[in-house]
Amino acid sequence: MKKLLTIIFLTMMSVLTFAQKGTEMNLWPEGPKTSNGDPQDMAKVTIFLPDKKVATGRAIVCCPGGGYTHLAWEKEGTQWAPFFNQQGIALIVLKYRMPHGHYTVPAEDAEEAIRLVRRHAAEWNINTQDVGIMGFSAGGHLASTVATHATGDAAPNFQILFYPVISMEQGTTHQGSRDNLLGKNPKRKLVNEYSNEQHVTKNTPRAFIALAHDDRGVPPTNSLNYYEELYANKVPATMHIYPSGGHGFGILQSFAYHFEMMLELKAWLRSF
Repeated sequence: MKKLLTIIFLTMMSVLTFAQKGTEMNLWPEGPKTSNGDPQDMAKVTIFLPDKKVATGRAIVCCPGGGYTHLAWEKEGTQWAPFFNQQGIALIVLKYRMPHGHYTVPAEDAEEAIRLVRRHAAEWNINTQDVGIMGFSAGGHLASTVATHATGDAAPNFQILFYPVISMEQGTTHQGSRDNLLGKNPKRKLVNEYSNEQHVTKNTPRAFIALAHDDRGVPPTNSLNYYEELYANKVPATMHIYPSGGHGFGILQSFAYHFEMMLELKAWLRSF
């Protein structure tokens, strides 16, 4: 067992230290659908493609977290590229715009990123029916918003959520994310619209959810309620709650259950 764990550790280390430079593209070359009032805040994607010899056709659009004020760009974004690329999966890291009072902006960016991937499917060796979305914390709220609201060519085929904000309900939500997305005193209709546990249906894509029991940033109730709705609607889902780790561990190896989490995610990705 000790030898096996050592091999796993060295393998994961090689994956995480593998350096690759992605290709950056503007998401809205002709201007965004909705302005957030800040012309300096431009939506972009950074594309990390696997070697053609190992490409599976699968792609993931990644939404880093940051409370809808900033992005944890590396530990919840670009540093994941080697892990996915070595499995033949393309990773597209999204620099979505901050809402600045325009709550539709992040989701518009995320949906357009999925459309962009599908438009470039032939060029990037991607299967248009195997495009997922991944998000962390507030980025998890964004990912689950798209997973429960998007239609047509903007709808993802699967979702991966790490310690996600799901609800906008007081007492459950992450207050900062709610305030930054919807404002200090949003109307009830808006709260309902962005409480994503209320929008799960049988058509919601399958999900992988991971979080820590001792998360003091985003209450685990967010994930629990979302999983219950997925279960009730017969949507395939798996949830891993680790004993400790707090909030925001991302791909950091300092997270005590890092290697277990990576192996479980890898196994889940192989399951469909």
